[in-house]
Amino acid sequence: MDEASAPVRLTGKQWLICGIAAMGFAFDIYELLMLPLIVRPALLALESAAPGSPEFRGWVQLLFYVPAVCGGIFGLLGGYLTDRFGRLRVLLWSILLYGFSAFAAGFATSAAMLLVLRCTTFIGVSVEFVAGIAWLAELFPEPKRRQSVLGYTQAFSSIGGLMVAGAYYLAVTYGDAFPAIYGGHEAWRYTLLSGLIPAIPLILIRPFLPESPIW
Repeated sequence: MDEASAPVRLTGKQWLICGIAAMGFAFDIYELLMLPLIVRPALLALESAAPGSPEFRGWVQLLFYVPAVCGGIFGLLGGYLTDRFGRLRVLLWSILLYGFSAFAAGFATSAAMLLVLRCTTFIGVSVEFVAGIAWLAELFPEPKRRQSVLGYTQAFSSIGGLMVAGAYYLAVTYGDAFPAIYGGHEAWRYTLLSGLIPAIPLILIRPFLPESPIW
């Protein structure tokens, strides 16, 4: 293989970009798959709704359906937002939105409050996915490299499901060692609070991430 056709290794900054993208895609699924794990204990705590009752089924339907619709609508607007405000800016703000929404949901005092915060979580996830794809595709213009980067980083979405299962397990097993919320220890609240994790490294490494040169 001659030097012209030899693959060029990723630079340190490109590895950082791929790492942030992979983390973002993993936490997309992390945030979405929280609900099946926490919906039952959350409704028991917030509404005292008995599983199987009309009230319980009604809230479950709302919590699964309404946030998904909101996420879909704003996902469609994600392309406009990234064109208007920039790929990186929208990517970062959307991750911060869903991270802080999940964190705030851990302090929900009613099912209605939980529903609103799940809607903003879905909105952040949906917009982040659109912005992340555009950002990566434009930072890696060479076709084969772009396909590899997009494929490998999105594959980390599957890991998000394992991560949230692990977080819930830790919350259930070691919840009594965590600070009490509203005077008690509830694993579903701790699991939601963990949704803030992706926002922490973003705040630290934001100055080192480039905007799309095409934008």
